Amino acid sequence: PQFPTNEMKYNLTWSTDGLINEYGNPCEAIHEGKLIETLPLEGLEHFSLDGVDYEAFNTSGGVGTLCETLAGKVRMLSYKTIRYRGHRNLMAFLMNELRLNDRRALLKDVLENSVPVTPQDVVLIFCTVTGWKEGRLTQVTDARKIYHADCLGESWSAIQITTSAGLCAVVDMHAKGMLPKQGFVRQEQVKLDDFLANRFGKFYAREPQDDSVRTDVPTRATVI
Repeated sequence: PQFPTNEMKYNLTWSTDGLINEYGNPCEAIHEGKLIETLPLEGLEHFSLDGVDYEAFNTSGGVGTLCETLAGKVRMLSYKTIRYRGHRNLMAFLMNELRLNDRRALLKDVLENSVPVTPQDVVLIFCTVTGWKEGRLTQVTDARKIYHADCLGESWSAIQITTSAGLCAVVDMHAKGMLPKQGFVRQEQVKLDDFLANRFGKFYAREPQDDSVRTDVPTRATVI
């Protein structure tokens, strides 16, 4: 949420079943060049962006086929979900200590009757890469924030914008012949510059490219 007020510092913004799957299913990662399976809600780390403290931890599903593609090519790779600090410990208590990961229907009922939904959300994308470049160990970070916005005459949440924009951009690029016409196309085969230049992918850009994208807060994200 853009305005966290409860103890969990979280509001429901999408599928509760999908959220529980993220928090409860095994995750994929690369460790020392090899594809491994990791536990959800583990691998906790902290960082700050624009003066706000966040935490990140392992969750399942989001990495797609990237680990398969880069196994043996990179030393370490992980996919984590970002939340406000303190959220992970509360979810770990519910999922593991109270063993609600084994009683997901009950957990879903508890969440949907206790945690409010909100259309006022923000999607934070934070990607950090460390490696050798021109003989020096170098770190490069890309950070983006996408806020809820008025889109096509309607009020859309950030998760609605990013989910639909990602899907529509790839379909649009395929229709224009910018992606392979046959076989399985992995997400890492989509060039970032082409994606951001697309009429749908532009919603992921750091600044809106026309007046059809308007938010009630600045859409510029800080790159650190």
